[in-house]
Amino acid sequence: MERFGFIVHPLQIADVARKFSVCNFLPDGLIESLIKMAPPFEVSKITGVKSELGVEAEGWFIGCPLTSRQILELPTEEVVEKIIAAGIKAQKLGAKLVGLGAFTSIVGDKGITIAKELDIPVTTGNSYTVATAIEGTKLACDMMGLEMKRSNILIIGATGSIGRACVQLLAQDNKYLMLAARREENLRKLAAKLKVESGVEALITTNLEELLPQADIIITASSAIESLIDINLLKSGAVVCDVARPRDVARQVKLQRNDVLVIDGGIVEVPGQVEFNFEFGFPPNTAYACMAETMILALSKKYENYSLGSELDVEKVLTISQLATEHGFKLASLRSMEREISLQEVSRMRRIVNST
Repeated sequence: MERFGFIVHPLQIADVARKFSVCNFLPDGLIESLIKMAPPFEVSKITGVKSELGVEAEGWFIGCPLTSRQILELPTEEVVEKIIAAGIKAQKLGAKLVGLGAFTSIVGDKGITIAKELDIPVTTGNSYTVATAIEGTKLACDMMGLEMKRSNILIIGATGSIGRACVQLLAQDNKYLMLAARREENLRKLAAKLKVESGVEALITTNLEELLPQADIIITASSAIESLIDINLLKSGAVVCDVARPRDVARQVKLQRNDVLVIDGGIVEVPGQVEFNFEFGFPPNTAYACMAETMILALSKKYENYSLGSELDVEKVLTISQLATEHGFKLASLRSMEREISLQEVSRMRRIVNST
């Protein structure tokens, strides 16, 4: 039996009540103060992960009691120390590998320091997230009748580890790329590197409003706390793959735009009869790709540091995708705001787009 750990944290205060219902009756400020002082803890045990090759694995969700806002605003050293403590908790439970979930994967040097302080390997899960985001985007484009090679593709958070790897892989087959991030200097460096390596001359911006109306396809993977995308600026018929958690696309898009297809990025089916014993809003046997990467590495007995740092190795993205297929992991049906998208919905959306 292979064993793994995966570190989770509340994206926002409301998520704390998923584990501790008493928090429904406490003010937000008090909850933040309390969880900041709390030690990491076992959230649940994960059982029933079984590869199509016959290998089995079990694991644990380990809670790092800090919200997204706290992780971004508290001193980096303090946050890293708390994540390391969560990793040590995973070690003590018997994990041979630990994954960093959500904002724990973007702190400081993106897992490198944490890996040095633990006796087990570490991954952010970002490589498989990239692979599934691109796969899901291609599927959504096919459903909407968009040809990627002829479309303007905007990557938001392009200089982050997920965004950068998406850019590198997309540049192999697509030339109309647009890159958005917070720092212009980093964007210029990435664009220059892209031109040398693939011949693609990408447009860049630090102001989303400049490029959103031009984008046919958007992959967004920022580390922002609040929704970034002004849904009123989205092009009719656009496909948006939202990899970010918290989301970069506001939930209001479903109410205000029936001509735009927004999909949740990085959601996969896990082989076996999996019991997560923790409710995070997904149907049975499905998980985020970053969680799945940790499972895949364990099932493959590939106990080594993976997907660390600000620049992912594209070869590792391809490798983890191949391993996923071998073990029976696959892209889940397309979902939007945690709800399955039907073919009828997409057909109706296409009719609306074509009639405008």
